[in-house]
Amino acid sequence: MNSAYLSVIRKIYKKLSNTDVNWAFTGSCSFALQGIPVEPHDIDIQTDEDGAYEIERLFVEYVTRKVLFSSTEKIRSHFGELMIDGIKVEIMGNIENRLQDGTWEGPVDMKRYKKFTEVEGMRIPVLTLEYEYQAYVKLGRKDTAEMLEKWLRGSASESASSDSS
Repeated sequence: MNSAYLSVIRKIYKKLSNTDVNWAFTGSCSFALQGIPVEPHDIDIQTDEDGAYEIERLFVEYVTRKVLFSSTEKIRSHFGELMIDGIKVEIMGNIENRLQDGTWEGPVDMKRYKKFTEVEGMRIPVLTLEYEYQAYVKLGRKDTAEMLEKWLRGSASESASSDSS
């Protein structure tokens, strides 16, 4: 991951790590932080409803789109955007996905899918790649889901072969 992204991640981490906000990086930024060789196009932060508005308050000088409840055909959340050092940061609180039967799945239990990864001395919260895979399948984003599935299968076979040696 390039140094500009790491610098913005460090700013976010420093400001949020001493708060009660339940948050985690998600999307391509999370993939890169977990070792997948991808270049993020933005930084996505997943949180709950209160967390979205608190992140907006903490980063008020960077807000380019105020946090508001918004919805598309497939996903809804308390959504806002920041621009930090030229990098777009999306805030998503209480994400809900529309299921195939047209009903909305309740907000994800982040505590269930959050883990921590060590990067440059920071203990960074990310959503597990298994959760990310399921989320991309539900959104119908096949290319990303397939990439994650291949990565997960590859890392599972690597750990199985290293376990047996």
